[in-house]
Amino acid sequence: MNGTDWGALAVNLAVTAAAAAAVLLATFAVAVRRDLHRIVDIAWGIAFSAVAVVTWLLSAGHGDDGRRLLVTAATVVWGLRLSAHIARRSRGHGEDPRYTALLDKAPGSRTRYALRTVYLGQAGLVWLISLPVQAASYSHEPLDLLAFCGIAVWALGLGFEAVGDHQLARFKADPANRGRIMDRGLWAWTRHPNYFGDSLVWWGLYLLACTAWQPALAVLVSPVLMTLLLTVGSGKRLLEKHMADRPGYAAYTARTSGFFPLPPRRAVLRHGR
Repeated sequence: MNGTDWGALAVNLAVTAAAAAAVLLATFAVAVRRDLHRIVDIAWGIAFSAVAVVTWLLSAGHGDDGRRLLVTAATVVWGLRLSAHIARRSRGHGEDPRYTALLDKAPGSRTRYALRTVYLGQAGLVWLISLPVQAASYSHEPLDLLAFCGIAVWALGLGFEAVGDHQLARFKADPANRGRIMDRGLWAWTRHPNYFGDSLVWWGLYLLACTAWQPALAVLVSPVLMTLLLTVGSGKRLLEKHMADRPGYAAYTARTSGFFPLPPRRAVLRHGR
């Protein structure tokens, strides 16, 4: 016996798929009414939190209480912090150019295209990426050293993401920095401390589900997919394409690591500014 209640987990997977879809469909209704699809970014963390809470409720009596509580709390803290940060950052702004460009390619109705490609697509991603949260909640194994290592990785990722977001927000709030590239603090070590932190969060949550080889293998898609989304999907790649023409950005990319934190390249610092 590997310590996971697979039958109950299968039921949970069906219910959480509906929960993720419900959050994104409600967001879709608000976005259509306001004609502002950027609010879907706020719903991203909320949807993960909803999946975690639903899983915690359904898994009572099917998994170790300590592991259930830990993985649920970790997911909710990460998800709500991210949603609150995005809500503050986007207050008073119009549509995100990413969504404008995407919906301009709609072959027919922009609204139906947005529903299919943005909202239902994100609901599917939330459900798939949250597999470790669901699997961990149905494990009978008590917390062990690997679980605490997972929480340590999660905490490092959350801290990296939160500090990076705070540093960037303070930088942008100073009128003297208008038009300048943020290259201080964590942003001097990686061009995307928030994305790197996000990736660590999900590798940490993955470790909480690694109670045996079967669940570890079954949910490996989650951190791998999240890391790919952040690096070659809609995260780093699109943002850097948008920033490419900014004055000083080429020099910044030349001296600063693209994802993993590394010391700034000193040779470029001496000659590239």
